[in-house]
Amino acid sequence: MSQVRIVTDSTAHFQDPEFLKKHGVTVVPLTIHFGKEYFREGVDLDTVTYFRRVSNGGPLASAASPTTETFAALYESISQSGDEILSIHLSSKLSRTWQNAKAAADALLGRCQVAVIDTLTTSVGLGILVEAAVAAAERGEALDDIVRLVRGMIPRLYVVFFVESLDYLEHSKRLGKAQSRLGTMLGIKPFLTIEEGDIVPMEKVRTRQQAIEKLMEFIGEFAVIERLAILHGATNHSDETRQLLERLALDFPGRKWDITTYGPSLATQIGPDSLGVIVFEGLEDDD
Repeated sequence: MSQVRIVTDSTAHFQDPEFLKKHGVTVVPLTIHFGKEYFREGVDLDTVTYFRRVSNGGPLASAASPTTETFAALYESISQSGDEILSIHLSSKLSRTWQNAKAAADALLGRCQVAVIDTLTTSVGLGILVEAAVAAAERGEALDDIVRLVRGMIPRLYVVFFVESLDYLEHSKRLGKAQSRLGTMLGIKPFLTIEEGDIVPMEKVRTRQQAIEKLMEFIGEFAVIERLAILHGATNHSDETRQLLERLALDFPGRKWDITTYGPSLATQIGPDSLGVIVFEGLEDDD
């Protein structure tokens, strides 16, 4: 009897660092480019090394998606055992990973049964969806049912964060050069969200303390929070992470929250010193 095999990409983050190995999830790495040098995320380059390298200066990094050929070879290999495949990836607005995975799946139509999902998110949000898909696959659920489950969870994921430096938004072409220069001169720190899969501005703050207040205001809008993870970058800003945890402890006594250092791929777009949260909204009881 065939089973559903889960494939994802290296932008996914999990609370349990051994999750992927324990559950046999296949990860396709993005490639991080520093000028003419390049490294596979999570294979040749881990998060600690990336941030250490960025702190030493040099060219700003960029991230490249796995190729269609890479996905096609992987899907064909997995399908040899007769398994169906669910390929779950970061937002198509942040990378061409989903597009390349979908092109590979379409080219193999009739030879492999592959469903490819654009999650409209990344990092811990992507990890939450992968975890749910793995649990459903291990329960023996059908591919179509798992696809419906994951797609139904996507609208309940929310991400907000602020960035310290505008250089990375400019480098990733999410901010014009003139806007970046003016914002830097005025000391503006954009408060951003991921909306319909794309990074978009919500408002502007001038201090990290104001940004923490905005993060708490955002969190306070949810009646039920099933999961919440703090996303931070380089460890030299741990004071703000601590302040955010202290505020959360006051508002949600007794609850524990995940803390994740976001990975190289996301860091190429928002820089090494950002701080944010990912919220997976819970379902309210009907009673």
